[in-house]
Amino acid sequence: MAVIGETGVTNACDWLPALVLFEQYEGDWGKYIEVVYKYFKEDFIDSRPEFVDRAVRLKRYPLYQNKEYTFWHITSEGEEEDERIPDIRRCERIRWPRPVIEHSATEFIRCWPNKRGQEKRIVLWFYKEDYVVVLADRRRYVLLWTTYLVTYKHTRDRLLKEYEEYQKRLMPPQ
Repeated sequence: MAVIGETGVTNACDWLPALVLFEQYEGDWGKYIEVVYKYFKEDFIDSRPEFVDRAVRLKRYPLYQNKEYTFWHITSEGEEEDERIPDIRRCERIRWPRPVIEHSATEFIRCWPNKRGQEKRIVLWFYKEDYVVVLADRRRYVLLWTTYLVTYKHTRDRLLKEYEEYQKRLMPPQ
């Protein structure tokens, strides 16, 4: 697990940016969320990352406070879209989704296809940090769907089980 210090996270992945800590903005939520949004905009609106030669796109609408739907979805939590609440841990890691997507083929990221209902998803699990990026598979492109920090053992166990089942399907029968 990473060591969190005054300047953010330090670990063996030099491509992982530091956390954007709320405390650095003197407890001013308005100022903090604008900085968080600035990083999101730089990484996903001003330029577009790619995932396995496909553009990473966003769900833009409905806009809320002039910010894209995907932004609010990756910085908040909750089952009901209209009742989601800000998640400080997601906000702190706003600079992580793009590097996780761009380093999905490295040893640090476990990547597998997944189905949620009828939706095809791609799970990118940065297991050293217990951080997940979920992409919606739209064949010619992918949508950044959500991100979250794994905080419960049962969630980690489910992710591990899904990944191991995917790995078994890749193995030829003997």
